[in-house]
Amino acid sequence: MTNIKSTIRFLLLLSAIFFCFKADAAPKYYYQLKIYHLKTQAQEDRLDYYLQNAFLPALHRMGIKNVGVFKPLAGDTADKRVYVLIPFRTWKQLESLTDKLSADSQYFIDGKDYINAPYNDEPYTRLETIVLKAFPKMVAPAVPQLSAGKSDRVYELRSYESPSEAFNLNKVKMFNDGNEVALFKRLGFNAVFYAEVLAGSHMPNLMYMTTFNSKADRDKHWDTFSNDPEWKTLVALPQYQHNVSKADIIFLHPTAYSDF
Repeated sequence: MTNIKSTIRFLLLLSAIFFCFKADAAPKYYYQLKIYHLKTQAQEDRLDYYLQNAFLPALHRMGIKNVGVFKPLAGDTADKRVYVLIPFRTWKQLESLTDKLSADSQYFIDGKDYINAPYNDEPYTRLETIVLKAFPKMVAPAVPQLSAGKSDRVYELRSYESPSEAFNLNKVKMFNDGNEVALFKRLGFNAVFYAEVLAGSHMPNLMYMTTFNSKADRDKHWDTFSNDPEWKTLVALPQYQHNVSKADIIFLHPTAYSDF
């Protein structure tokens, strides 16, 4: 009997170890958000050609799918912007991106006009890069299920800055443990991702992206959210007060060649 009990305990221990291993092996996506700042239409045209015909195809060859390319609905003509969202299944995949691009001869052929642009005919004014880690409650990106065509869709990119690192962790906890992510899902916000910012110019902050069939559809969803009893209860909880000091809201539309 003693041997049987010991065997059972051993098997239970093995099961627990296996379960922990499987949990650790679950996908933990990272994101790179590249923001191109442009001044001229010529720069925008060159960048569009490069992204569509060289960069995205190279990423697809690496097995990186669902790359989003977006432009503001209404932008400053003196500072045109193009947003590129790249999802990575692992940190290793992210950090090896440059090396893999460098080893892709087709990428250099397809993107030569952009890659070999002279110093006095630069393809962009500046390039900003933000690195993010997916929230536990949404560990992978999602392709939105919308009825409207790409030209009509509205993508809303939000950045929530916090007064300190501690308040930022608190807001991240509000999304995950406080079920804010689940609330957005229940109300049909068609989220693409939720993530904490690991490196960027507005830290400490988190970012997320939701999608809608139109601007009117977006406004309707947010009105419903603001009046939802669950949200009113959550936002009033003492432990989640003062965790956002600034919110940036950017309305985007996908390019015709965007995967999203």
